[in-house]
Amino acid sequence: MGIKPDTVTYTSDYFDYLYDMCVRMIKEGHAYADDTDQETMRDQRWKGIASARRDRSIEENLRIFTEEMKNGTEEGLKNCIRAKLSVDNPNKALRDPVIYRCNIETPHHRTGTKWKMYPMYDFACPVVDSHEGVTHALRSTEYTDRNPQYQWFIDTLKLRQVYMWDFARMNFIRTFLSKRKLAKLVDTGKVWGWDDPRMPTIRGVRRRGMTIPALRDFILKQGPSRNVVTMDWTNFWASNKKEIDPIAPRHTAITKKDAVKVLVKGADAPAEPIKQEKPKHPKNKEVGTKQVTFANELIMDQADAKSFKDGEEITIMGWGNGFVRNIDSSAEVIPTLEIDLNLAGDVKSTEKKVTWLASKGQTLVPAELWDFDYLITKDVLQEEDNMEDFLNPVTETMEEAWCDEASATLKKDDIIQLERRGYYRVDKGLNDWKEGEEKKLVLFCIPTGKTGSK
Repeated sequence: MGIKPDTVTYTSDYFDYLYDMCVRMIKEGHAYADDTDQETMRDQRWKGIASARRDRSIEENLRIFTEEMKNGTEEGLKNCIRAKLSVDNPNKALRDPVIYRCNIETPHHRTGTKWKMYPMYDFACPVVDSHEGVTHALRSTEYTDRNPQYQWFIDTLKLRQVYMWDFARMNFIRTFLSKRKLAKLVDTGKVWGWDDPRMPTIRGVRRRGMTIPALRDFILKQGPSRNVVTMDWTNFWASNKKEIDPIAPRHTAITKKDAVKVLVKGADAPAEPIKQEKPKHPKNKEVGTKQVTFANELIMDQADAKSFKDGEEITIMGWGNGFVRNIDSSAEVIPTLEIDLNLAGDVKSTEKKVTWLASKGQTLVPAELWDFDYLITKDVLQEEDNMEDFLNPVTETMEEAWCDEASATLKKDDIIQLERRGYYRVDKGLNDWKEGEEKKLVLFCIPTGKTGSK
């Protein structure tokens, strides 16, 4: 996102402070050690039954926490520390939540094996927020039931107040945002990683081609609403198109598969290839210029050629009109055709405007054109739904193509528009390959916000 924080902090920076706060809670009678097995504890909390350990003495609780749990002894491992809030509050988040638990199996990624027990999120969050000087805790509405618990820790420990602001999490159709489910996709190889362009992560949408200004604008327009809604991706990508359309250089690509060879004839046809300086953007001169090669040998897309009729006048984009000659429209695959140039023709009078590339006089650039689909087939997954049942079997497609010579200078993260194809982000430029690897452009199609865009 380009955001540079003044400081990056971790909860583990405050493990000593949190330990002291827990000791204080025990001393003041607000927490107790409990060795009830998890299944029984879960059942008691659900039914509003007090633990048999709830009335342990302060001395016993302190001993277990500071000696047994701290050292990860056999007795310590059996215990956890619970805050003494309520036994049967209708809000189950307030029923004596666990605030410390032992873990000696996995060393902490920052503190190693120094600690044998660790604070739970519900305890660490309000204590650290207050300690660090947080003024407003921004919390999604899924934590609303826990807000009284957050406030209880601050009030009980007499800490500096923190103002809580709830907002609804943003949901999108045919997308899940659960980190657990997304991690499963990564771990099972269903996607390339957390930055896969199909992933609903910041890195994912950025790799897909979302710009930072458009992302910021979209989020600000949504506002901190408390209403839970499931949005279409249309507005998300439409905001991006507004950013990239005025500045994206125009280039041309012709798919390699069944590319049609075109022989250009007529008085206007160049005997030898010529190059002309043309603007990269028809409406924005500041984008710069590129060299376009004109020659009497071209390639066009098979789909375009299949639509031609012999004798039909078409417009060769960026050049002029021409008449189609010597084409067998009934053929399953059209290998070649001829065009009789008619540069005096009116480009407004033709029905078909087609892209093309000169096949001689320039070095065409090989490219991969990637497009992506939704990861799941259902608009909204329910809690009881099995994710695997709704995974989209095909979520990526790739076509090999030739691009114009000017595209050879494109770099990773450049955004371009391929004429008549759409917008693309450069995932790899020609200089992003290792020695010995085949050099080619790797281009990811950017959705535009049109209905049905992915």
